[in-house]
Amino acid sequence: MKPQEAKEKIEQLKSQIIYHSDRYYNHDNPEITDYEYDMMLQELKNLEAQYPEFLTEDSPTQKVGGMADDQFSPVIHEVRMESLQDVFNLDELYSFDSKIKSAFDNFKYSVEPKIDGLSVSLEYENGRLVRGSTRGDGDVGENVTANIWTIKSIPKVLKGFNGNIEVRGEVYMSHESFNRLVERQEIMEEKPFKNPRNAAAGSLRQKDSSVTADRKLDIFVFNVQKCPERGFKSHIESLDFLKAIGFSVLPFYKSCDSIDEVVSEIERIGNQRGLFEFDIDGAVVKVDDITLRKTLGSTSKFPKWAIAYKYPPEEKQTVLRDIEVNVGRTGALTPTAIFDPIELAGTTVSRAVLHNEDFMEQKQVNIGDTIIVRKAGEIIPEVVLLAIKGANSGAFKLPDTCPSCGAKVYRDEDESVVRCTNTDCPAQLLRHMIHFVSRDAMDIEGLGPAVIEQLLQNGLIKTSTDLYRVTTDCLLKLDGIKDKSANNIVNAIEKSKSNDLYRLIFALGIHHIGQKAAKLLAQRFQDIDMVLTATEEDIYAIDGFGNVMAKSAAEFFSLPQTVSLINEFKELGVNTKSNSAVTGSRFAGFTFVLTGTLPTLTRDEASEIIESLGGKVSSSVSKKTSFVLAGEDAGSKLTKAQTLGVKIIDESEFNAIISND
Repeated sequence: MKPQEAKEKIEQLKSQIIYHSDRYYNHDNPEITDYEYDMMLQELKNLEAQYPEFLTEDSPTQKVGGMADDQFSPVIHEVRMESLQDVFNLDELYSFDSKIKSAFDNFKYSVEPKIDGLSVSLEYENGRLVRGSTRGDGDVGENVTANIWTIKSIPKVLKGFNGNIEVRGEVYMSHESFNRLVERQEIMEEKPFKNPRNAAAGSLRQKDSSVTADRKLDIFVFNVQKCPERGFKSHIESLDFLKAIGFSVLPFYKSCDSIDEVVSEIERIGNQRGLFEFDIDGAVVKVDDITLRKTLGSTSKFPKWAIAYKYPPEEKQTVLRDIEVNVGRTGALTPTAIFDPIELAGTTVSRAVLHNEDFMEQKQVNIGDTIIVRKAGEIIPEVVLLAIKGANSGAFKLPDTCPSCGAKVYRDEDESVVRCTNTDCPAQLLRHMIHFVSRDAMDIEGLGPAVIEQLLQNGLIKTSTDLYRVTTDCLLKLDGIKDKSANNIVNAIEKSKSNDLYRLIFALGIHHIGQKAAKLLAQRFQDIDMVLTATEEDIYAIDGFGNVMAKSAAEFFSLPQTVSLINEFKELGVNTKSNSAVTGSRFAGFTFVLTGTLPTLTRDEASEIIESLGGKVSSSVSKKTSFVLAGEDAGSKLTKAQTLGVKIIDESEFNAIISND
């Protein structure tokens, strides 16, 4: 490769890696597999080694992880949370060993599983947990203490140790918790997390710690970052100490006398990884002697005394025997591949989601074909490509009628989704009901999926309005429901009748209408009767609505069955008027961005005030931003506002603007 070609390739790889790194670390929503990302990064490393004149300080090969998010206050790590250098074959592992042996002999290694989760720091003072933070970029992380407290396996007070200590661990989500979360997301037709690692990261970085608690996260602690009152001779000794004072340390770790013994342990872990209740993506090899580690030191990114051996993704061929089509809450038909069972990463799999018609057209898969399947993120099977074409030519086509109710289906012009036209389709009913009672919709506490499913199975409810006819006697007929639970649910149902109009609009499950759009509709029209008579043009005129959203809302509210449904809600005493009317125009035409922690107002409270006075609240700063309302520990949004010259105000100035002309 010529130098100019190498330079262009390096720049291309850097751009791609930065993009995918941002998706992975900062959005918890990767678009490629870990293996594809690792291979891209490895190619960049090799090119930079071959052409060092093109290596720059801002290269992804010189940086650690992601960045601290603006929604959490920053934490400066006193001890840098370093990344590990990855290797992908045994030759690289032996090379790592040779480098250390060239300077030292008679040393041991420790080998442990590389847990695939989110790296965190836990700080204890006088034996008590005082702070938890994410790794961030290695130097600055995010303060997630409130969410860390919800993880039951993290000790809040240490056993038999009253000193100060900082430890590093990996927060993860077990396969059981992940499967339960994905099942719930699929029922709600939310975009499910791709793998447990992203689910754990997304759950730990929630604004609402109750959401984190509900996700059932766990942790393995694997390192002492600092402990002024204790000295350790070896890594193994420090892990034994951590276990003794109450930490959930790595499930197993081994001391090895030679690199050959290390290789044997790596192979043993690899052969067993499918049996674990958590994801691992490799094995970590460390020099065990702490003094020797200090002598070896670190590069700008990696410690020289440790390395991570990454297992390649396992792929296998199998025969596609059937394609099962399921119907979701919004009527979307989703095909699932049913194939001959195969062993992947230690577990047996026989199903994989095929997403939609476009995906199947792209892969050209059909019943009878031999396909290649792999596990993405160690847990979710995915069809990679067609290997051998069977007797059926072309790609599988979704049916013209709904497999649940027999109604006609249609393909949305703006999506690659085929939908059932019947809003009363039985397959949609359970998912619709669960959405209706959910936290962001009517927020009926106690009416979980299991209770709703029993109500439907027993014929106690058939539509969302029937929920407001549920009595304690109905509930007491269900398994697991006692007097207290039944009374609490009935009280929650009654309480939901007074909800703001936007909650009811969102609960109706209108295609393309999310919570924000529901708020805009309620704010603009104030009464459900005005919404029912609004034209597509009226709705499109709302700032924030596009053509597709306006058309979807107008069509839904023009249906006779929608009018009938709304009238029924009225008769049952459900509020159909907006509680959050625009009371003034002080902020009309102004866009606010909120950042940091305000002295007396929550972000939601400040947003309500702004919107009630005719203003808009945005999540990102741009030249069109009128004001940035900044509180304590404001982060990158404040920096960007300063760069763009956007007006920055604090809460007292905000209140002054409200009270003065």
